[in-house]
Amino acid sequence: MKIKKAIDRIPGGLMLVPLLLGACVHTFAPGAGKYFGSFTNGLISGTVPILAVWFFCMGATIDLRATGTVLRKSGTLLVTKMVVAWIATLVASHFIPVDGIKAGLFAGLSVLAITTSMDMTNGGLYAAVMQQYGTKEEAGAFVLMSVESGPLVSMIILGAAGVAFFEPRLFVGAVLPFLVGFVLGNLDSELREFFGRCVHPLIPFFGFALGNGIDLNVIAKSGLPGVLLGLAVIVVTGIPLILADRWIAGGNGAAGLAASSTAGAAVANPAIIGEMIPSFKPLVPAATAMVATACLVTAILVPILTALWVRRHHARDALREEFPVAKAQPLSERDAHV
Repeated sequence: MKIKKAIDRIPGGLMLVPLLLGACVHTFAPGAGKYFGSFTNGLISGTVPILAVWFFCMGATIDLRATGTVLRKSGTLLVTKMVVAWIATLVASHFIPVDGIKAGLFAGLSVLAITTSMDMTNGGLYAAVMQQYGTKEEAGAFVLMSVESGPLVSMIILGAAGVAFFEPRLFVGAVLPFLVGFVLGNLDSELREFFGRCVHPLIPFFGFALGNGIDLNVIAKSGLPGVLLGLAVIVVTGIPLILADRWIAGGNGAAGLAASSTAGAAVANPAIIGEMIPSFKPLVPAATAMVATACLVTAILVPILTALWVRRHHARDALREEFPVAKAQPLSERDAHV
C-alpha cells in the first residue's frame, strides 16, 4: 500500500491526516488514553514533550553559513511576516473580545487564532514552490523561517500587542530547546544532519497528539471561519510580503507570495500558549481547528497563485522583449523648422 504517497497528495497531509485521526479518537473514544495508559497514553497526550524534541531538531537544521543573498531574502520575508502578524493582532484586539467571538458567522474566532495563523510560514511549502518557480537563492531562503517555529514569535506578538503577559522564564523555556539545537547544529554539521532527519518523522506524532485535544464538532463549526481566516492570511500577509520582496529583497514578488501561508506546525501553538496562559485554554480547541483549516486553505491556494504570478511576470517580460520601447529620434534641423 502506498499510504505515504497518498498522504503526500494532501496539502499539509503529514500534519493534517494524523490530526484528524486524533480528533476521531477524542470524539468517539475520549477515554482511550487513560484506558490503555503507559506508552499509548503518552502518544495521545504527549503534545508538549514531542514538540520539545521537534523544536530542538528544527533549531539544529538552521545553518547561518548561508550566502548573503539567501540571508537577505529570508530575513526580509521573516521580519515582514512578523511585523504584519503583529499589526493584524493589534487591530484584531480592538474588535474581538478576549474570550473570542461567541455567535454569528465568525463564531470561535479569536485573537489567538489570528496571531498563530499569520505569524508562521510553511517553510516546506515555500521551498517546494520556489524550487519550481524561483531561483536557487530564493528556494534556500527558508533558512531563517525555522525561527518562526514554535510559540516564541506568537508569544512576542501577543505580548507586544498587549493581549497577554508572559513571564521572562516562559520565554526562555519556549526558546531554549530550539537554541540548544541551533548551537549544536552549527558547531557540528554531522549533528545538523543527524537531528535534521528527525524533523519530518516527528510531525505525524505531534499532529496526532494535537488532534486528541479537538472534538470533530468543533472542526465542523469552525469550517467556514477557518476558510475565511486562510484567505485573510494570504491577502493580509501576501501583499506586504510581495512588496517587501520586490522593494527590499530585489525579487519579482513571487517569493513573497510563496511565503503567505500558514505552517502546519502553527497548529500546535494555540495549545502550547493555552498551557502558559490559563485564560486562553477555552479558546484552544476552536483556534486549533481554525489554524488547521487555514493551513489547508493556504497550502492549496498559495502554489496556484504563485504559479499564476510567475506566469504573468514572465509573459510581461517576453512582451517587452518582443516589442521594445522605441527610442525617440532626435529632431533634425529640417524637422525643427517644419
